[in-house]
Amino acid sequence: MSDKKTVLIVEDDPSIANIVEYHLKKAGYLVLKAFDGPAGLEMTLSERPDLVLLDIMLPLLDGFSVCRAIRERDPVTPVLLLTARGEEEDKVRGLELGADDYITKPFSTRELLARVRANMRRPRPEGEPETGLLEAGALTLDPGRLEVRRGGVPLELSQREFDLLLYLWQRRNKVVSREDLMEKVWGYEYYGDLRAVDVAVRRLREKLEENPAEPVYILTRRGAGYLFSAEG
Repeated sequence: MSDKKTVLIVEDDPSIANIVEYHLKKAGYLVLKAFDGPAGLEMTLSERPDLVLLDIMLPLLDGFSVCRAIRERDPVTPVLLLTARGEEEDKVRGLELGADDYITKPFSTRELLARVRANMRRPRPEGEPETGLLEAGALTLDPGRLEVRRGGVPLELSQREFDLLLYLWQRRNKVVSREDLMEKVWGYEYYGDLRAVDVAVRRLREKLEENPAEPVYILTRRGAGYLFSAEG
């Protein structure tokens, strides 16, 4: 069995899909392609790729609808939106629907590969879990097994959500700025805006908190950033 990661490209323009496929294969990835929304959704659920590159402007079913449908059935596979749109609300809408990241066309090969690497979900280690469990309130985080539990029940977090939680947890009771989160969690080569941090925190709260509107774990410090409360 191949150890190569698989990327699904959902793009209705064959020329763009072929160019992206070429660079991904050159970088060592396996590639699948779909050319409309329903086909992209079906292949995501049946083939279980390690990451989905999803165009917004698709025939039959647009990328927003596909992203929503994926997240209803698969909360963890990374979804990276490809869009030619410049409207900021479209980018935020995609993130709120569960996309992990976005790239605005035209994009460079370097940016594409950097985003794919940054969003690729790491495999869960096999064997005995490592020591060093982190606990706060009803939450338990196991960095060695990439697992988070609330009240003993496993939570399905995306790679970005797990990395975000771990970074904040390791700096518990300290305010971390959005700029620091963007640099350290999203990566030095990330070309997005700080609202992506706010959306990611909001989605993470929906999974961690009993009442996301009144969080007890991830707190906002207006004008400064976010803080993970070890007391919970």
